[in-house]
Formats: sequence, C-alpha cells, structure tokens
Amino acid sequence: MQLSEIIEHLRRCPLATCLNEEEIIQLIKSGRLTQLEKGDFIFREKKESNSIFFLIKGVVKIATHSTEGREVIKLIEHTGAVLGELSLTGEELRSDDCIVMSNDAYVLEVKRDVIRNLMDQNHKLALCIINFIGQKLKSTEGRLESLLMNDARERIVGFLKDNAESYGQPVGYELLLKHNFTQQDIANYTGTSRQTVTTVLNDLKKSNKIYFKRKAILIRDMARLF
Repeated sequence: MQLSEIIEHLRRCPLATCLNEEEIIQLIKSGRLTQLEKGDFIFREKKESNSIFFLIKGVVKIATHSTEGREVIKLIEHTGAVLGELSLTGEELRSDDCIVMSNDAYVLEVKRDVIRNLMDQNHKLALCIINFIGQKLKSTEGRLESLLMNDARERIVGFLKDNAESYGQPVGYELLLKHNFTQQDIANYTGTSRQTVTTVLNDLKKSNKIYFKRKAILIRDMARLF
C-alpha cells in the first residue's frame, strides 16, 4: 500500500482529524503496517496492552467469551476505526479479542509511547482522545440499554438500521448494506440465537422490508423496518 493511500485512509480515523500532515506522517513512519486475513487476530484477550491500532482498511469485531464459551461480540468496527485505545488509559492486559471479519485488512500498529509523545506536543490530540473514549462509552451504554429494554426482534432490526445508516450505500430510495458478518455474528452481537436471527430476517423479507443474500442486505424503506 502506497504512503498516499495510507494517509488518505488514516484521515478517516477520528484521532487523525486532530493531527497535521507532518504529525500524520510521523505516526505512519513510527508505526508498523500489517496486512491480515479473515480470522486473524489483531490483539488477543489477556495479552500485553501497549499499542493502539488504526484500521486502515477492513472490518473487525471486538469480542469476548461467556463463561459457557459462547462468543459475545461487543463491537463491529469498519475502516477508519481506532482499536485498543484503552492502552492509553492504563490498561495492562487486553480484556477482549480483536478479529478480522473481512477477507483482508490493513492495520497500522503504533506503540502507546508514540501516541503519548504526540499528545505532549499537540494538546488538541489529548482532547480528541478524551472525546473519542467518551463517545465509545456512550455507545456502550446505548447497547446495554438496548439489551435490557428491547426484545430480540427490536435488537436485530436495530442492528440492521445502525449499520445501514453508518455504512449503507443509497440505491434510489433504498439502502444497500454490503457486509462481512454472518447470521451467527448478528446473534452474538444482539444477544440472541442464530435461529432467531434467521426467523426475523425471513419475516422482514416476506413483508418486503428487506432483501438479502450472503454478503448484502437491501433495506427497502428504513422507516418501515420497525
């Protein structure tokens, strides 16, 4: 991947908006760019937490496992995401796994001390990091509220709606969501079963609210989803 491509993708990361051109290049040169394949780990639970990662390209999931061994997906992140940011807050060991969902991914790993040095030089970056972590906490609270207040169907429909609004492509009055998650991934994210996900998706398809195939979901009318 060319430097110009890396810079272009890195600009989509929320923290990069607080950096000037020279600082972005410094970040790239001090980091390590890695190409990964589907199923590869970016970081693993209980391993040392001393880097943050910029998702230059691809889709990943942040996951842990229940006491019964079931995977629980906390977040699904797309190109432009910042991963492992808790290393900046004093986290010593990772509390989650980060796994590639797309066929491939490019990740820029930057050591924690490099980011801290940039924060010393650029106080705006420190504020950006605080705001970024705050937004993630707010999003986590919203997910917890959904798990407590909404039934299975509402959580699955909400998952489709959130992803379509964030990553869908307009096709006339419809939204096309190209994705890398399976029905089991949706179940692991929404706290439901794969069978329930299949039932809800088929019901939405029968009522002509969506059309789906293996790696794409077409939402015909967002307002009618619920």
